[in-house]
Amino acid sequence: MSLQLPQTWEYRLLSWAEEALRSDVPTPAINADAQALDAAYHQCDVITRTHSRTFYMASGLLPEEKRRAARALYAFCRVTDDIVDSPAPTATRKSQLTAWQNRVTAEHPPAHDPVALAWADTKARFNIPGGYADQLIEGVASDLTQVRYDTFAGLAEYSYGVASTVGLMAMHIIGFAGEEALPYAVKLGVALQVTNILRDVAEDMRNGRIYLPADELAEYGIDEAYIRSGIVDDRWRDFMHFQIERNRKLYQESLPGIALLDSDGRFAIAAAAELYQAILTDIENHDYQVFNRRSHIGLLGKLRRLPGIWARSRRASIA
Repeated sequence: MSLQLPQTWEYRLLSWAEEALRSDVPTPAINADAQALDAAYHQCDVITRTHSRTFYMASGLLPEEKRRAARALYAFCRVTDDIVDSPAPTATRKSQLTAWQNRVTAEHPPAHDPVALAWADTKARFNIPGGYADQLIEGVASDLTQVRYDTFAGLAEYSYGVASTVGLMAMHIIGFAGEEALPYAVKLGVALQVTNILRDVAEDMRNGRIYLPADELAEYGIDEAYIRSGIVDDRWRDFMHFQIERNRKLYQESLPGIALLDSDGRFAIAAAAELYQAILTDIENHDYQVFNRRSHIGLLGKLRRLPGIWARSRRASIA
């Protein structure tokens, strides 16, 4: 299966990925003793295990050094999210985000900040371009000012900032064949973030956010009051069916890129992608009811899927 980029938004996101790839000179190794680094990475492990069971399981399929780095990446993203999602006034959150960005971009971050320390070490070890982290912080910061999206293209751009950037940084940790891997990582990031959005409609609404494309909602006769009502009728079912089918297509088109990753990381990325994609089926199996339940895949469901995912990741190829 070949990856096609027929839509304008896809070319735009790919140009951002290519720009960030060339954004940085190699990061110098940080000056920290082994004990401090071990403690810092342990804290990242705790943060990952606490906040994302799926990512924790998937990253556990990596070799030790890459596993530690992937969890440092997750913790960096988690702290960034938590600053923006805190109940503090907007001006305070903006100030905190600027201070955080300064810490994580410093060549030698403060020893008392374990996540910044582990992330700095990870960036240096795996030569991760700083442009991707800057794009992520900018993308997450957009939640401070923008809580609606008119079109899917606008939503895809947001998804690039908060999710594709994560995949592009993870790709450096895992190792990849070359720039031909970029479009697959970009598209997978959009797919993962849209899955989050479809799952978290009710939670986002409680936080004053509607990420679903406004023009597509209007096509199905759905407005903000309708979403607040939590009604599941044929309009909602048809709308969600359309969203899920498009999202599945994004996964389908991105998964062949796994063949461009180093072999010891393919299983982990395939597991993350396929376990997240299974959330879409869970939404369907519960009649598109995302207002009073949060779709998920339980531990046994994840474990049952792993052998098949492993076999498919071993056969991964670019057709």
